Amino acid sequence: MPLPFLTADRAFGPDAECADDAALPFEDHDHEYWRRPYRPGPWRVAAAALLLLLASFMLLATMIIAFAGALPGAGVCLAAAAAVIGCALRLLHMGVWVSRHGLRQVGFFATTTLPWHQVTDVRTVQQPVRWLGLPRTVQGQALVVVQHGGEQLPALLTDHNADFLARAEAFDRAADTVEAWGAEYGL
Repeated sequence: MPLPFLTADRAFGPDAECADDAALPFEDHDHEYWRRPYRPGPWRVAAAALLLLLASFMLLATMIIAFAGALPGAGVCLAAAAAVIGCALRLLHMGVWVSRHGLRQVGFFATTTLPWHQVTDVRTVQQPVRWLGLPRTVQGQALVVVQHGGEQLPALLTDHNADFLARAEAFDRAADTVEAWGAEYGL
């Protein structure tokens, strides 16, 4: 079953052709799709895999409970397993998405969409960033967006989040790609 939210731009895949030639690998402007300019990182994928493993045990427990004849208990267990599967999929869907219409930051509970015409600057800065989304901060790089009026949004990407921890080159490529989309459509 293909999962379209796991696909990254073709320019960054292992079989990439001319990855250095095109900053915007998708030049087909007829498509209106949102794209993530990077692949989900190993920390995010590992957490989702553990959640899916937990959900499989929960579904097995659901089957055992249902065969034992306790259907209300099986229904509760099935609903809990469905919630865990939904959390795993949402965890994989989180990140920054771009299209010709704007920039979208997908969080676990909320999604923020910013049209390109409201963006004045997209840049990489050195600042304290959260380590794996935890309260602990370390010095690192962050991709920030500045709106009209000088309002700076929270960091879109950091080199210490679940997608880019210990993957500096991947962070640089993703930040450059988002900056290229901003230069093409908004700035």
